[in-house]
Amino acid sequence: MTAETETRRWLVVGLGNPGPEYAGNRHNAGFMVLDELAARVGGRFKAHRSRAEVVEGRLAGHPVVLAKPRSYMNLSGGPVKALADFYKVPPAEVIVVHDELDIPYGALRAKFGGGDNGHNGLRSITNALGTRDYFRVRFGIGRPPGRMDPAVYVLRDFATAERKDLPLLVDRAADVVESLITRGLAETQNRFHGADLNPAKPPR
Repeated sequence: MTAETETRRWLVVGLGNPGPEYAGNRHNAGFMVLDELAARVGGRFKAHRSRAEVVEGRLAGHPVVLAKPRSYMNLSGGPVKALADFYKVPPAEVIVVHDELDIPYGALRAKFGGGDNGHNGLRSITNALGTRDYFRVRFGIGRPPGRMDPAVYVLRDFATAERKDLPLLVDRAADVVESLITRGLAETQNRFHGADLNPAKPPR
């Protein structure tokens, strides 16, 4: 690993909605992972003029800016663009952690680029950055049961059966972020894409 790689600053963004009423929601999985990363860095989130809370520090020896937008999910792009400009981080060194309906609960996926798959937070970020070429860590939450509206489902807290495994999944998602920074995409995918949990299914 070169000195340039080690000094490159990464912007890691967790998606969610601000406010205690949203804290346990499936849609706030990104915020949960960022809280774990902040604990690893040893910092506390502080308000930033970009309409986000940030922690600056080093993760596995690499400079990082950890960020939680305070603009609500569907408007996440504005704060992310402002932070990328402020810290001079190119899109290719941005990692976005978000919930993903089309991945089952217990699974984590890493990717670079691609579409937003109907995720309004990602759509906002892509529009603001002017590119789809940034990293994503996709935290599987699964599809809603029955005919439940996905918009309702994502704004509900994780089910009781799911919460048993939630701390482990949050910790593992933080490991995925760390691996992307230290090992790159291919090795991260090889390591984590075959290591899904099979937690108890929540009651329907």
